[in-house]
Amino acid sequence: MLLIRISSPGRVLPPVGRYWPIRGVALGVGQAVASRYRRGMTTALITGATAGIGAAFARRLARSGYRLVLVARDTERLERASAELGARYGIEAEVLTADLATDEGIASVEARLADAERPVDLLVNNAGFGNKGAFGTVPLQGELDMLKVHIEAILRLTTAALPGMRERGRGAIINVASVAAFLPRGTYGASKAWVVSFTQGVLRDLGGTGVRMLALCPGFTRTEFHQRAGMGTGNIPSWAWLSSERVVDEAMRDLARGKSLSVPGKRYKAAVAIARVLPSGKLGGISSKAARTYRTN
Repeated sequence: MLLIRISSPGRVLPPVGRYWPIRGVALGVGQAVASRYRRGMTTALITGATAGIGAAFARRLARSGYRLVLVARDTERLERASAELGARYGIEAEVLTADLATDEGIASVEARLADAERPVDLLVNNAGFGNKGAFGTVPLQGELDMLKVHIEAILRLTTAALPGMRERGRGAIINVASVAAFLPRGTYGASKAWVVSFTQGVLRDLGGTGVRMLALCPGFTRTEFHQRAGMGTGNIPSWAWLSSERVVDEAMRDLARGKSLSVPGKRYKAAVAIARVLPSGKLGGISSKAARTYRTN
């Protein structure tokens, strides 16, 4: 299913970015929209934009004057988010309904990213989910859907966004991974490890192009993630939780500093640093113990 709409209620904030004046005759509605993009108004496309970290990115970028393209599966929630962001921040929020666990959904977002008349300057690959249960207890299709969203969608959307960014000599991509990327634990951790490796590897190939990439690796974050997966969180201590706003703020700071990896929170930074030097056998034991401690029921 595909739905695209642009909402721009209220005042329009000064756009972020450079301007190129366009001279000529009066433009039609479609041409006028395209001309605003060509003048350099900064646009961000966010997947999984209606909840959790994705919604926090949308609020943060809207506050900074970005035009937004909001991508998620639920059209009603997208429409509501678009209206709220437009009313609160005075920005344009385009809605694109797409299920990234399907080829059709990925292709619709690829097409939007490849649209040279409406360039995207910042891509946030945030969509993702978890499955309840150890490997072998989760239906195979659930595991394949996870790999589709966490790996194939990120690969294809990054590939679609990069040519335009390289041609313009600027742009950025944030790929949301997890601290689970550094722990050998099932399909979820393996898929997030791929995100980190892919992001840092591609960034090396982009040297000198003006395009930046960042792998964002949050720990436990207060979102709908665990609830949707049917995972209990009662045993997770309060100090382990991060807010979505903090995760996004640290990611944006690290992106501005040119980092390739962002791990929000001092405790999680320390945990990742330790995980990187421990033998994989030790890590596996720690990961299994944590899974028993923070039970998923």
